[in-house]
Amino acid sequence: MTNSYHPVEQSKRTAIVDILRGWAILGVAIGNYSDFLHIGVEHKINNSLVSDILFYFNRYFFAAKSWTLLTLLFGYGFAILINNVAAKGKNPVTFFAWRMILLFILAFINSSFWLGDILKDYAFLGLVMLLFYKSSAKTLSIICAVLVVTTPFIMAFVNGFTVEHPEITTNPEYLKLYHSGNWLDFFKFNLLASFYEQIIIPGYAITAHIVMFACMLFGFLLQKLDFFNRLNEQKKLLEKTLWISLGTAIFIGVGFNLMIFYKLAPLKFFHPLYWLVLSTMIFIATGICLLYTNGKLKTIFSYFSAGGKMTLTNYITQNILAAFIFSGIGLGIADTMPYWFYFSLAVVVFIIQLFISKWWLSKYNYGPIEWLWRSASYLKFFPFKKTQPQTVTEMKTV
Repeated sequence: MTNSYHPVEQSKRTAIVDILRGWAILGVAIGNYSDFLHIGVEHKINNSLVSDILFYFNRYFFAAKSWTLLTLLFGYGFAILINNVAAKGKNPVTFFAWRMILLFILAFINSSFWLGDILKDYAFLGLVMLLFYKSSAKTLSIICAVLVVTTPFIMAFVNGFTVEHPEITTNPEYLKLYHSGNWLDFFKFNLLASFYEQIIIPGYAITAHIVMFACMLFGFLLQKLDFFNRLNEQKKLLEKTLWISLGTAIFIGVGFNLMIFYKLAPLKFFHPLYWLVLSTMIFIATGICLLYTNGKLKTIFSYFSAGGKMTLTNYITQNILAAFIFSGIGLGIADTMPYWFYFSLAVVVFIIQLFISKWWLSKYNYGPIEWLWRSASYLKFFPFKKTQPQTVTEMKTV
């Protein structure tokens, strides 16, 4: 790798992609902060009506929809980066493999603070994506379709697998590490929990990764079609997609809940959870795209765009901040609060991050972690601080 590599300029970024990233990172914050309710010995918490409303709001509008959307956008960004590097006559495989190795390092650091890290999954699947970077739009479409269609059958099959492992997040012996206030104990707890609660669990290791990979390939496909840069000419398609995805989500949601309520046999071989997740995610993302193309919520979207440009910084910062709030190395709040507290805290943290992101990007070209990852990826330092344009005054002679 040499200095002939150049990343995509900030001014050439597609605004709606950053807006969607901003929305997704809000859902990730809510999901992650809500999960702290599940770290601890099970006990009863008296939730209010507000907590119940927020719980179902998260369940139907954010849970799993946010990380699937982020994964789709990761695939979109992968395609842009691959094209950019290949256009310079360089080997995109070598470059992107090195970039994913760096992401693994960031993932390890993040996993030390939060057991639900998803960066390791992106790094792993990013390497797998390299096998398909020359694929045509038709090939990508077929692979995506096959993965999505077969997911309910795979999930039902995988759910029958059991892997014996210690319950890290509810075992009092392991929880001592989490509450001890010792940094090494805290890191050990999170890394152990990451391994036992995610890496070796079949439902996550197999099913979730298949869904992630399908989303990445779909994002790759959207970039090949130049989809996000042609939104204005595709309003009718967006509107049709909006209503079809909404109808699909409602139909699957009602059917899925009836299957669960009546404990119907089909769940043993057909589990449509991710069909519900993906159809809802597409509905929400399409709705945001329509609002954007219609010129709505310009001020709000400008803040979401800023947050989206600093997705990596905001994501890791959310997790480090949560460590100081919930674990023994900080306030030790853990799982003692009602649901509304975790939901509201995530929203407040996110809003603060939007304002900080907007301010930060008015002075700097990149978020701090984005700049670090970018510089290490290209093996060169990029200008961090924005340069002020010089005012040229013409001296007239009389």
